[in-house]
Amino acid sequence: MTSSRPLTVVTVTYSPGSHLDRFLSSLTVATDRPLTVVMADNGSTDGTPEEAVERYPGTQLLRTGSNLGYGSAVNRGVATAPADDEFVLVANPDVVWGPGSIDALLDAAQRWPRAGTLGPLIRDPDGAVYPSARHLPSLIRGGMHAVVGFIWKKNPWTRAYHQEYLEPTERPVGWLSGSCLLVRRAAFDQVGGFDERYFMYMEDVDLGDRLGRAGWLNVYVPSAEILHDKGHSTGRDPATNLRAHHESTYIYLSDRHPGWWRAPLRLTMRGALKVRSRAAVYKSQRKLAKGMGSR
Repeated sequence: MTSSRPLTVVTVTYSPGSHLDRFLSSLTVATDRPLTVVMADNGSTDGTPEEAVERYPGTQLLRTGSNLGYGSAVNRGVATAPADDEFVLVANPDVVWGPGSIDALLDAAQRWPRAGTLGPLIRDPDGAVYPSARHLPSLIRGGMHAVVGFIWKKNPWTRAYHQEYLEPTERPVGWLSGSCLLVRRAAFDQVGGFDERYFMYMEDVDLGDRLGRAGWLNVYVPSAEILHDKGHSTGRDPATNLRAHHESTYIYLSDRHPGWWRAPLRLTMRGALKVRSRAAVYKSQRKLAKGMGSR
């Protein structure tokens, strides 16, 4: 797909360090289309977003005023794109773009006119394929993944939730990782963008679910490929991030099980998630302490 019209790329920055330079420099191999990059900055203190504006033409800095969280910052970035743009690309600053990856997403969008979001194949830094295209979490599948997956990584519920039994093929899925999404603006605006109650985590699951309920598709496009160093965002303060993940999970699940008669279920879910959160934080702290002790 070729076009002279610029595509807006929105990324959320929070002292991204050297990741941002790799993100911006690799965009040159991802497409020949002119790009406008909007950095929705949540309070960086390392100076890299300001340096990027000087170094990379077409790069804009949008200060959000505080650390709003991921989805809230994305919404503000998307709002700066021209209203008649058909697509906006949303991506983390710790992404490295593969050759032709953006063009492959745009081409797939023409094949799937009801696609509200399209996501690429994502590789971890070690080359492994990250399970970025998944089923929506149900009480059974998602619940067993959350509880059993903590101690049994290859359990059948987690593998089914991650769709690990399927080869990487272009297909609709329940939701796509928010680390890289080509968003159809009409779909994004129809559902009100990301739900800003989620500070971080689960906002992409929620978006995929709401788009599906509104009649849109979430399409996995493995012909587009990126690398994502997800440890950049999660590794700074693992305890805080783990707590945020479990809180976001509760928001998601409780929204989908409303009503006074489901109050016992919601109470049970909250209790189970708190127990799991404490266990996960304890495990991460022990791992961190062990790592520091081995230096």
